[in-house]
Amino acid sequence: MNTESTLDLYPWRRFYPKGVPYEINPDAYSSLAALFEEGCRRFADRPAYACMGKQMTFGELDKLSAQFASFLQNDLGLQKGDRLAIQMPNTLQYPVAMFGALRAGLAVVNTNPLYTPREMQHQFKDSGAKAIVILANFASHLEKIIDRTDIKHVVVTQLGDLLGFPKKQLVNAVVKYVKKLVPAYNLPDAISFNDALRRGSTQPMKPVAIQNTDLAFVQYTGGTTGVSKGAMLTHRNIIANVEGQHSWMKPGACLMAKVST
Repeated sequence: MNTESTLDLYPWRRFYPKGVPYEINPDAYSSLAALFEEGCRRFADRPAYACMGKQMTFGELDKLSAQFASFLQNDLGLQKGDRLAIQMPNTLQYPVAMFGALRAGLAVVNTNPLYTPREMQHQFKDSGAKAIVILANFASHLEKIIDRTDIKHVVVTQLGDLLGFPKKQLVNAVVKYVKKLVPAYNLPDAISFNDALRRGSTQPMKPVAIQNTDLAFVQYTGGTTGVSKGAMLTHRNIIANVEGQHSWMKPGACLMAKVST
């Protein structure tokens, strides 16, 4: 099929910038874990995330997420395909927990930090989450409904946990005692996030055979037309999105590199 007839079938392609391919390869990586680990090797010394003035390099993220994956596997006994809920805002703990879960072969259930206990109960029960990583600010909500879910393991983190000394202590104290943003809660079997990392550091992460057709996320809708519904997203779904974004951004990045030199 010649170029003109192709453009007749797909007229939007006429508007693609130069250098953007018409198709991407959703099978470029066997899993998100493979994509993540390649990125960490290539950019180990470069910043991956920054929060409240603290930077985390790809190398540090690789190490911490492996420790968290080891904790999930060896201490909690979670298996490939199990669901892990994560309920926190943008903190350095989030990518550690998310990539740790994916590397352990788990499916991540992202939970809106603004959810009410009733909304949390529905999502946790519907997804079949067996464990949760939750910011302490919302733990009182979890206490109210945890016995009506399948959650057996709770990891609680505080806002400043990965900010280092002394910012960690200052931020956590201000949030809890000055701003009073952490309501009292009782989750006696909960494990602190930093303790989970310490436990995970004592044993290596076990390699998991993950395929791109395996479930990576159960991502919930806002629930505006009824109860919130979970969209099941595979590793291949997300890799396709990443490949598409990279295809569109790469020509601009190459142009910027030429200009800077």
